[in-house]
Amino acid sequence: MNKLKSLLLVLFTCSLFAVQSQTKDEAVFIDFGDEKVTKAEFKRVYQKNNSGEIISKSTVDEYLDLYINFKLKVKEAVNLGMDEDKAFVKELSGYRKQLAQPYLTADGIMEELKKEAYDRLQYDIKASHILIKVDQDASPEDTAAAYKRAVRVKKNLENGQDFELMAKQYSDDPSAKTNGGSLGYFTSFYMVYSFESAAYNTKVGEISEIVRTQFGYHVLKVEDKRTAVGNIKVAHILISNDKELSKTDDPEGKIREIYSKIQEGQEFEDLAAQFSDDTRSSSEGGKLPMFGVGRMVPEFENAAFALKADGDISEPFSTPYGWHIIKRVEYAPIGSFETVEAELTQKIKKDSRANLSQATVVNKIKNQYGFKENLKERDDFYKLIDSTFFNGTWTAEKAKGLSKELFEIGEKSVSQQDFASYLEANKSKKVIDARVLVNSRYEAFKKATILEYKNEKLDEEYPEFRYLMQEYHDGILLFNLTDELVWSKAVKDTTGLQAFYEKNKENYKWDKRVDAVVFSALNDKIASEVKKMLKEGKELKEIMEEINKPSQLNLRYETKKYLKGENDVVDQVTWEKGISKNVSLNGRVQFVQIVEVLEATYKTLDDSRGLITSDYQKFLEKAWIEKLRTNNKFEVDKKILKELKSELN
Repeated sequence: MNKLKSLLLVLFTCSLFAVQSQTKDEAVFIDFGDEKVTKAEFKRVYQKNNSGEIISKSTVDEYLDLYINFKLKVKEAVNLGMDEDKAFVKELSGYRKQLAQPYLTADGIMEELKKEAYDRLQYDIKASHILIKVDQDASPEDTAAAYKRAVRVKKNLENGQDFELMAKQYSDDPSAKTNGGSLGYFTSFYMVYSFESAAYNTKVGEISEIVRTQFGYHVLKVEDKRTAVGNIKVAHILISNDKELSKTDDPEGKIREIYSKIQEGQEFEDLAAQFSDDTRSSSEGGKLPMFGVGRMVPEFENAAFALKADGDISEPFSTPYGWHIIKRVEYAPIGSFETVEAELTQKIKKDSRANLSQATVVNKIKNQYGFKENLKERDDFYKLIDSTFFNGTWTAEKAKGLSKELFEIGEKSVSQQDFASYLEANKSKKVIDARVLVNSRYEAFKKATILEYKNEKLDEEYPEFRYLMQEYHDGILLFNLTDELVWSKAVKDTTGLQAFYEKNKENYKWDKRVDAVVFSALNDKIASEVKKMLKEGKELKEIMEEINKPSQLNLRYETKKYLKGENDVVDQVTWEKGISKNVSLNGRVQFVQIVEVLEATYKTLDDSRGLITSDYQKFLEKAWIEKLRTNNKFEVDKKILKELKSELN
């Protein structure tokens, strides 16, 4: 349904802002009674939804029908009160948050961050670290103690102490006990921003300055800096260590047998499709999505990047998941800045470095509207934080004696009571120092309030934002009502679906089919043995166990009911009950055991429920539209319609 919703928003969302901006001089094209659509508005919406290459262009008449249907559906949704539903209000709020993002971003700092990230992506860093753990909300005393520990560690390292031994002894990162603090290779966006910056700003072989993250204090040693390995696309054949998946007690033996077939000249993709236990990639010849440094387990990554040319194939190797053979499909260096810029923007927005951009935005808003604060009024809350704040019983009532102004933004005044309400809604289960808590909550409250103030001004200051919000409002309402009356109803209304099926049964028929087993043997000899065993009445399981005992590549089979055109082998044999002649295909010997020939017949409802349900949905929507057009009066100005056809078609 998400795809359907997106399609609706692209094709049929039509803003209502024309009602707000209409003047007496504008020609009314469509009159819905309580709403009038001008020629200019319809023309704007038509041109908007018929631009680009995503959809084929509609004629004015075609689009007019869609437009009227859309308007009538949205009006019905509003009449039903669906725009006041809590779920709708929440969803629209989520869309508003997304749409507001571009208006709450500092363009300058964003450009700097993108350039910095791109420059760093040109290199992979190999580093180790020692973590001195301290919570972000720790008291000033605990924070100072942790920092002193980090200083001592750094000093010992600078005096020649072995980093790996120090990491095992002093690091609060549990993995350091086994890996000596090693993080392997990484690149931009793999670590929190401050940690990443420390790594890229430290020379190879040197110890970094002490860096603070949400986990505590870190001391890094940069071990290597290499040109980025880039990105690689490979195909692989996996024989899993899981016996349930691989159906073998010897995954290494099976992968080496497959490898010998590759060396003999059999196609990698065919073998991947036949034998790989990675079912997500086997149907694509084993192809995996492109990946870069740090995205795969080291054994797989090292084997992949060791392949020098497209088409090169590795020897079998193992990972914690099983045994693999990989084939290099494509290699791509880091793209140009222009090709990756959009991706960088999205990553920065989700990354901790986005806080820098947001801080810039907050300062711009302060300067735009005027900002004044009284920090001493904040400090009044220090004495109000007690054990009740951490056991969940603290309320704003604790601050009933506080009523002074904390800060002003534009014409908005924010009081101590506003902050008290924020504290009540943002209590902490973790006991921390009262000063740290109040200061931290105040900064978060101040930032949220300033950004929300700007958010509230967007409709007033940016007409294009207001119009787009109206379109989302209408599009979501349309989706919700259509889902209720058409999509979900067709699924839930089993009685109506059954009646629709019975009435339209002639539209749902099976052509002639065969119930068959398609066998694929390694050679003629094995095919003959299998046929003999079938005639002796042996079960498929027994046949597979005996034939595949020497090699798991000897025999495989598929059983189902086949239509013409569904299987190349089935299409080539005579459709008669029994065992067919041999057919050579894809380097193997194949034949068919036809269990039964099924003559043309009606499909049951269960046979084709998806198609029948889709047709029932179309039937329901058509009936709904007819009802809306009957029950709602509207008039289209024929003269203006003629003008629009001349101008737009």
